[in-house]
Amino acid sequence: MGYPQIEHHGAKDGVTGSCHQLDMNATTSLLVDCGLFQGDDASIPSGEGGSRLPIDFPLDTIKALVVTHVHIDHVGRIPYLLAAGFEGPILCSEASAKLLPIVLEDAFKLSFSRDQQRIERYIDIVESRLVALPYQHWFTLVDTDELNARIRLQRAGHIIGSAYVEIDLNYPQAGESKRIVFSGDLGAPHAPFLMPPQPPERADILVLESTYGDRLHEDRQTRRQRLEAVIEQALQDQGTVLIPAFSIGRTQELLYELEEIIHTRSVETSSLTNMLPSETVPASSASVGASSLAKSNSTEQPPLSTETRAAPIHPLPPGERAGVRETIPESGITSERVGLRSKETSLAISSDAEQPPLPQRERGQKTAQNEAPLAENHSPDQITTNWPELPIILDSPLASRFTAAYRELKPFWNQEARDRVQSGRRPLAFEQLITIDSHSDHQRIVNHLTQTARPAIVIAGGGMCSGGRIVNYLKAMLGDKRHNVLFVGYQAKGTPGHAIQTYGPKGGYVNLDGEHFDIRAGINSIGGYSAHADQKGLVEFVTGMQQWPTEIRVVHGEQKAKQALADVLRVQYAAREVSIQTEPTN
Repeated sequence: MGYPQIEHHGAKDGVTGSCHQLDMNATTSLLVDCGLFQGDDASIPSGEGGSRLPIDFPLDTIKALVVTHVHIDHVGRIPYLLAAGFEGPILCSEASAKLLPIVLEDAFKLSFSRDQQRIERYIDIVESRLVALPYQHWFTLVDTDELNARIRLQRAGHIIGSAYVEIDLNYPQAGESKRIVFSGDLGAPHAPFLMPPQPPERADILVLESTYGDRLHEDRQTRRQRLEAVIEQALQDQGTVLIPAFSIGRTQELLYELEEIIHTRSVETSSLTNMLPSETVPASSASVGASSLAKSNSTEQPPLSTETRAAPIHPLPPGERAGVRETIPESGITSERVGLRSKETSLAISSDAEQPPLPQRERGQKTAQNEAPLAENHSPDQITTNWPELPIILDSPLASRFTAAYRELKPFWNQEARDRVQSGRRPLAFEQLITIDSHSDHQRIVNHLTQTARPAIVIAGGGMCSGGRIVNYLKAMLGDKRHNVLFVGYQAKGTPGHAIQTYGPKGGYVNLDGEHFDIRAGINSIGGYSAHADQKGLVEFVTGMQQWPTEIRVVHGEQKAKQALADVLRVQYAAREVSIQTEPTN
């Protein structure tokens, strides 16, 4: 018969730019994802700075676009798809339908225009095209004498709203049928908020991601303890911990687990205080924290014992909106198209001018005299982290909007997360969380943390450090050994994040916006935080089917990962006839 056929317009030779076209017959096709290329994937092979943004395939047969989830490497080229003339519906899960306009608004601003009227018109077009599908619900796409095509979305466990796609094709005249499954990005077990994916019943053809096809994740069940331990160690350096994070998915998982650490430490502290007589608790037992955020505007702080902390805590700088202490009921927080707006409570803040600036270092210099000195009598062993008062700074307007949307999507949370809310806790709006909105406030916070090196955790937008507010923090702080950068996500080759992760521990450098920056800050990475299934999870997705696929196309991975996964699958299929392709051909 010759159909169905599959063409790959992205994520064929790399990890980003997911875009696959299912040709159901000569006149009808379906597009699965239309993502942005990132890192080394973004350049045209053998081209000189060539761009892979334009849509370079015909659209005349494409009847619909189905979105597996809203990460930019799966939806970032949709503005270009619409500009190229695509007029079909955009099918996605109910949760993705709420998140996708936020992602595409940001993509439109970056790629086309920041004119608000144009943005509004564009988002109106996107929203008019959206068809939100419940999980496990068959949707008929085509019903003719020649072809009956229906699709169904199933939970993928990657981020909220993520789905893998089942497509049933029936050819009445030929008396044939096929079921094709596109995995999208599959999640791993034990993820906050999410239920793990369940394999489909069967598939004739499976298009399978392989991001981590060559490795096993660290134990996800103990990752919170590892996160806590790494941050504790990093804070011994008397500086700020910077966490580059993707705006959707990873940021919310981090907040969820940081709230759990704070809650656990608060319970432990309360229990210890209740157990000990008050006279046995030293009056000077202050520890690294952010108690100044909750105090009045007075700049006078009680003296702290050098036996417990040598460096002082400085209040955050002023600004129109230096931060929002999320102390209001979640029902009072709303998300608007142009940014998060929430009822605000005041913070105790004072001017940077009231604090003596630390010596500035010349970039590129590694001599001891250019090192910003630590406080006298600095002794890491004498520092304890007061988690209940440690400021957690979320500096990403886009991530703030997604976090607000996550709060509104509680019906899609797993039972553990819903139980926390029922118990009165707020996993995404806890007291220590401070959000930064405006660019001026962002710049003030960067300057303040650079000068004071105060203990804090900053989660800033730009998961691979190729853009977003994390870049300004890195420019200001990478050269200071008191600070630390903590990676919890995949860093694609060719991105600054990959360079920092690879060369930072060796005392190397990174280029940011065309400028050279030496890396003296501590560099750490934590496994187990990947939102992708590892090799074991990917194999179980296949072997968990009652009817295994007769053809598997391994995509969305670097060559080593694709090959390793294919080899393991071939072992599983040793007694079966199967075609496993690591480099699909159109």
